Amino acid sequence: DTRSYQSIVKHTTSMPRIRTSKTKFPDGWEAVEPTMLEFERKMRDIEAEPHEGKRRCESLWPVFQLHHQRSRYVFELWKKKAISRELYDFLLKEQYADAALIAKWKKQGYEKLCCLRCIQPSDQNFGTTCVCRIPKAQLESGKIIECLNCGCHGCASCD
Repeated sequence: DTRSYQSIVKHTTSMPRIRTSKTKFPDGWEAVEPTMLEFERKMRDIEAEPHEGKRRCESLWPVFQLHHQRSRYVFELWKKKAISRELYDFLLKEQYADAALIAKWKKQGYEKLCCLRCIQPSDQNFGTTCVCRIPKAQLESGKIIECLNCGCHGCASCD
């Protein structure tokens, strides 16, 4: 793959849009703002972290994992009805959460999906899904699997 580290990070996970004075925050933003700022701070720390001595794919794993956590946080708030529809739409529009990943979580069989790259056949060697999507019951006992895309140890919905 000829894409550079930065282009993969930018393509797969996007940071929230830059705040301007024109940005109007919906009601309830004050409740989620500290958590969103904390996720943003952690993402900057991860991006600034040295990645010497790691494989290229391993250096991206923390980015994918934090991106998943941030999207899951927004999705769980929405499921519990802890935030309004207006705030939920705002968070998706401003890219605080990944709308495509959340859309997959709403479908049966994808409730625990770790990242979208794991279900894209074009990113896999044999044109199938990732090894982390295989149910643990179908794997050899004691065998530890690790996704090359995001470092996931298993995100099959039946586990």
